[in-house]
Amino acid sequence: MIGLGISPQARADEFEDGTFNLVLENDLVSGFDQDYTNGIQLSWTSGLGGAPSWAVDAARWLPFFADQGDVRVSYGIGQNMYTPSDITVADPPADDRPYAGWLYGSIGLMEETGTRLDQLQLQIGMVGPASLADKTQSWVHGIIGADKPQGWDHQINNEPGIVLTYERSWRAFVSGDIWGFSFDATPHIGGAVGNVFTYANAGATLRLGWNLPDDYGPPRIEPSLPGSGFFEPQDDFGLYFFAGLDGRAVARNIFLDGNTFQDSRSVDRNIFVGDAQVGVAFTIRTVRLAYTHVFRTPEFDGQHNVDKFGALSLTLRF
Repeated sequence: MIGLGISPQARADEFEDGTFNLVLENDLVSGFDQDYTNGIQLSWTSGLGGAPSWAVDAARWLPFFADQGDVRVSYGIGQNMYTPSDITVADPPADDRPYAGWLYGSIGLMEETGTRLDQLQLQIGMVGPASLADKTQSWVHGIIGADKPQGWDHQINNEPGIVLTYERSWRAFVSGDIWGFSFDATPHIGGAVGNVFTYANAGATLRLGWNLPDDYGPPRIEPSLPGSGFFEPQDDFGLYFFAGLDGRAVARNIFLDGNTFQDSRSVDRNIFVGDAQVGVAFTIRTVRLAYTHVFRTPEFDGQHNVDKFGALSLTLRF
């Protein structure tokens, strides 16, 4: 029988609280509902010493994880929605991004050594009307008095979805102090495989500020630059600015390629996609609040503008 007890990695006096994360991403900053228009994710990450024994055993067994380190598990639920450039058109042009939604649950395994973080996550959910993205957008737009989306009848069809992602980050690969500020640079590599997303990616994040917490940046909704769903609290107020770049070679994106096993709307996907982001994060003891502004290069042939959206994240340890 698989054990569900506390991991042997930490003594009783080393146990720490778990971490709750709320991430909201929206293209409100661009002034339009288009492309990746909204994402919301709720997740919980176990604290040091709180991972079940099966998670610790799995981390020790995986060849691409470190031989030793602090193991944590995460559980989450989220919803993404994608729309064409004009949501007031009942029958959007065939060469514009299709309407699509993604509703999923996730379980993740991570191991951190102090200088390196390995993250493996499995997402399972539904694409299509079963994602409830059409109802969610219509409901929210009704509340705020925004234009009612007219074209959801042409969204991609229902399809079960699965994505397995892996990211490795090296914290403070370069670090130091300048003019009284601390800085560090954290490179990363990773990838995803599944019928929803398949890609390989690499990039780096630079942080500059006061009382930098021992973390890997604020969490984001994938595909994105990696962050961490946990952080080490500081005794005092902390503030840092960050900037990052990520490049992806994309072999599969169901929200552009359309359904896997049946005909649906689709567009010609770009193979290479890049993200640039800038942001600011505040930490006050056990709370981290961050805002990230993201610029994403066009993802398909015919998308003429860079995709711009904001990401707001709240992290609480309790």
